[in-house]
Amino acid sequence: MKSETDYLWMETRRHREFVNITESVSAVVGRSGIREGLCLVSAMHITAAVYVNDDESGLIRDIEAWADRLAPPSDYEHHRTGESNGDAHLKNLLLGHQVVLPVTAGRLDLGPWEQVFYAEFDGQRRKRVIVKVIGE
Repeated sequence: MKSETDYLWMETRRHREFVNITESVSAVVGRSGIREGLCLVSAMHITAAVYVNDDESGLIRDIEAWADRLAPPSDYEHHRTGESNGDAHLKNLLLGHQVVLPVTAGRLDLGPWEQVFYAEFDGQRRKRVIVKVIGE
């Protein structure tokens, strides 16, 4: 079994931002030379998320509004430690920390509308996303 590990460096311009990373993840898969296997994409920070969905601006705004309803910017116990990003930690739990994607014939095997997103909830600083491809 072979494996390939690469890192995507993210530095969002806004405090909260949704970034389509499908092409970058696909490039890692292509460079790996792996024809059949799995690709793990994981946010390496607990105030960001990685998820798969449609790249449609209305849906992205709906996802952001949904996350705000379930984990609103508010006063959290976590803030008593001097932090101010309690909602960002909870949004990570809502949207997910990582995804595992199939690799078939050397390419990401996504459905017709599926795209890979990095969701930043406490941004404007440099963060990493790990992309690990394993297989044959």
